[in-house]
Amino acid sequence: MSFAGAHTALVTPFRDGQFDIPAFKALIEDQIAGGISGIIPVGTTGESPTLDHDEHLSVIKVAIETAAGRCQVIAGTGSNSTTEAIDLTQAAEKAGADAALLVAPYYNKPSPEGLYRHFAAIAQSVKIPLVLYSIPGRCGIEISVETTVRLARDFKNIVAIKEAGGSVERVNQLRAALPPEFEILSGDDSLTLPFLSVGAVGVISVASNLIPAEVTNLVRHYLAGEPAKALAIHSKYYPLFKDLFIEPNPVPTKFALARLGKMSDEVRLPLCEMTEANRKRLVETLEKLGL
Repeated sequence: MSFAGAHTALVTPFRDGQFDIPAFKALIEDQIAGGISGIIPVGTTGESPTLDHDEHLSVIKVAIETAAGRCQVIAGTGSNSTTEAIDLTQAAEKAGADAALLVAPYYNKPSPEGLYRHFAAIAQSVKIPLVLYSIPGRCGIEISVETTVRLARDFKNIVAIKEAGGSVERVNQLRAALPPEFEILSGDDSLTLPFLSVGAVGVISVASNLIPAEVTNLVRHYLAGEPAKALAIHSKYYPLFKDLFIEPNPVPTKFALARLGKMSDEVRLPLCEMTEANRKRLVETLEKLGL
């Protein structure tokens, strides 16, 4: 299985504090209509830290049922508890997920050996492909190049990494150290094009919640040997890529989706609504782009 292409880190819609299943299904249909390669339920963008265990699995199951084989479903099943990550990943596999996305353990800051053993235990517990997720800005640690190489060597089902450390140099290092079949995915919309230029094969995108076709086409054009067309899309939507992170993800994205009538902009505490100044800024960006 290849993860080349554009994948959407889905928001989890809420209404009156509850998982809004109709809005979630409609969002997935929009993604599929836009040609997206895959969807990721319950990643960072899906507010996984504030979903309880049953809600977490419900979101994954609804995503799988709604996608119905029309795109890949990469379930977010990472945790800072190895036991919980194993339970969630096994449940996602049982529900029919194509793969799982495993964020580095946050807060407890394990050593490189502890990090290796964490992912090793999960890999040994399932057969589905696993995508590592390094985002040091949220986790306090990164998955080092050396640890990634060990995991790729020792476990055939650890096959890719979502890189969200903001460094093109790190993608260079990963690409040089890893076997060619091990895939690298951008975790930052604004860096997708630079990452593709040094060996990444796609993106796990936040912006594609709003513009799935455009993000899909950016990646497709680059992989098809049409970098100028990819650059034109990147340049047009770069202000949106940046403004979707003027406040903690997914607050701006949910605000934008609500403005488009797709869902409520509800988030769960400790996240909260955007400031008025940032709302105005994002609205101006959306209007300039015809959104």
